[in-house]
Amino acid sequence: MNPVSELAFFTQLIRVGSLAGTARELNLTPPAVSKRLAQLEQRLGVRLLNRTTRSISLTAEGETYLVNARRILGEIEEMERQVSSSRAEPKGLLRVNAPLGFGRTHVGPAVSSFARRYPEVEVQLHLTDRPIALPNDAIDVAIRFGELPDSRLIARKIAANRRRLCAAPGYLEAHGTPEAPKDLASHNCIVLRQNDAAFGIWRLSRGKQSESVKVRGSLSTNDGEVALNWALDGQGILMRAEWNLADHLRSGRLVEVLGDYHTPPADIYAVYLERLNLSAKVSCFVEHLRTFFRQGETLAAWQ
Repeated sequence: MNPVSELAFFTQLIRVGSLAGTARELNLTPPAVSKRLAQLEQRLGVRLLNRTTRSISLTAEGETYLVNARRILGEIEEMERQVSSSRAEPKGLLRVNAPLGFGRTHVGPAVSSFARRYPEVEVQLHLTDRPIALPNDAIDVAIRFGELPDSRLIARKIAANRRRLCAAPGYLEAHGTPEAPKDLASHNCIVLRQNDAAFGIWRLSRGKQSESVKVRGSLSTNDGEVALNWALDGQGILMRAEWNLADHLRSGRLVEVLGDYHTPPADIYAVYLERLNLSAKVSCFVEHLRTFFRQGETLAAWQ
């Protein structure tokens, strides 16, 4: 088995979620799939999966192998797309979902730029305050923040991003500046009620140490723009993505706190179903987003 085939086999196995299901897709017997996995693990000298008769789960080594397998396969796909001269010109309807604030500020301009370049594509941009789950017959590409979605979907990173904690100078002058995560418990924190994240639990880490702090405050909302305006008004400490804070941090209207601590990942991904992987309109749109943000047409302020 060549290395690329091994990578593809393993990612397919994780996507399907079972040895039996993978066997059906590959038109093999379950013992043949099990033997193929065992040969891969034997060659690597590590166990990639914990498996029972009903389920499989990744080991730590399996997680590492999967992440890199997806990256390598994505790079191969990208290379083939770049050198292929027979790829169809993108056309037809493309339906995109994005979060309200980021979609309005950044994805909207990217769609406008894409439309000028590919006039035969009709783009419908749906902005929502909650992410639309895929698969969904009304969405082709979804923009997501943070942890990668489940393995049944393809996720391409389109921009780096992280969350930062900040407050107005006036608030910090009146209430002091937290020096450690535990200090947040005694501060007025502006809490966002978003998605299915645990309400009021902020997770911070430094080195190998990680802390979860239950924060509270007199104000909470499900709208990021409202929360930002409250922070600017001196109402408390806010955790928000860099794209939302950059201008205000630069101007001094907000000041970063606990900057030497890391928050949960907030990188930005374009997510779509595997069956759309060879769709010209999807692949061109995702690559356009990556180039658009990489060139700093809208995100230079955060870098």
